[in-house]
Amino acid sequence: MKTEVVKLDVRNIDSAKIRQAADLVDAGGIVAFPTETVYGIACRVKVDSLAKLDHLKVRDSDKHYTLHIGQRIDVHRYVPTIRLNAQKLIQNAWPGPLTIVFDLDQKDLYGQRESLEKDVFESLYRDRSIGIRCPDNPIAAMLLRQTSHPVVAPSANITGKPPAVDASQVLAQLSGQIELLLDAGPCKYKKSSTVVKIGKEGLQILRPGVYSRAELEALWQVKFLFVCTGNTCRSPMAEGIFRKYLAEKLQCKVDNLSRMGYKVASAGIMDSTGFPASAEAIAVCEAKGINIKAHRNKGLSKELIEESDFIFAMERIHEYRVTGLVPEAANKCLLLAGTKGIPDPIGQPQKFYNHCARLIEKAVQKRIAELMI
Repeated sequence: MKTEVVKLDVRNIDSAKIRQAADLVDAGGIVAFPTETVYGIACRVKVDSLAKLDHLKVRDSDKHYTLHIGQRIDVHRYVPTIRLNAQKLIQNAWPGPLTIVFDLDQKDLYGQRESLEKDVFESLYRDRSIGIRCPDNPIAAMLLRQTSHPVVAPSANITGKPPAVDASQVLAQLSGQIELLLDAGPCKYKKSSTVVKIGKEGLQILRPGVYSRAELEALWQVKFLFVCTGNTCRSPMAEGIFRKYLAEKLQCKVDNLSRMGYKVASAGIMDSTGFPASAEAIAVCEAKGINIKAHRNKGLSKELIEESDFIFAMERIHEYRVTGLVPEAANKCLLLAGTKGIPDPIGQPQKFYNHCARLIEKAVQKRIAELMI
């Protein structure tokens, strides 16, 4: 077999050539194509085609390949439930040089088994997980969008040898063994994608690549912000209570929330900083097993608003201040207690703080139940 080489220009892609390549993949052929990391070899997810791919790469058949998708929205076909931190990582890092391994719960796994073809399910899912990549390369994206079958695309090399980062390297290893090579020049990064797993242990790097751990942690962290007037009573109580229930839902310690991809903060609309939470707020939180003694108040800022994913205000005035500073924040700023405000207990006896904390706790429990965490 002679490998056909088709040269393409990413600035002016010949759609007919991409259509030809997609049809070839759908017919069971193997097509090498460029991504932003290394060249991949596209193969439809069917038993006969995957056996051919295993033979080509000299790879054990019990190892699963990574599904490649042409647009990020396609992930929902294969992962029905995507948690907040994974959603944020997808939004920030896809399309891009990142492979994500998703854990599925038993209910979702059963649903996938019922909805997908047997070949597809058994070839893509293993140990209740699936690996997915969405490349940031226009040729790769176009090819993957035009195939009618799900496609896996391991690196274009024989197992144990370096991945190919240009067409000549693909041919050096696979010439005469693949039907078609889409040649668009050298890859952007010339190194493999980072592979991460998102599960109960947080973010695990399974294979180092383009992204560093620090970059990934910044990309996937979901940030909650609670806002009141002075940031000494209601919002620090809400921050502490939210941390407690969030940690319970994630089955982790409060101190490990950041490692699990979540950050909780609070601020006040008054321009003051450095003051501790009120004694009454500290006391009512302590009675609930929550320690806010280290809290120091800070003022609300444009930067805090912009970096937050969810903002919960105690009263309408706080909501208006948020949207006044950043009008675009209107779609992520809500009253914590729904349509009702939570009154300020400052200057009142302890029983008012206790009542305020109960209102906050009830609202927090409801909010956490609503979130995909």
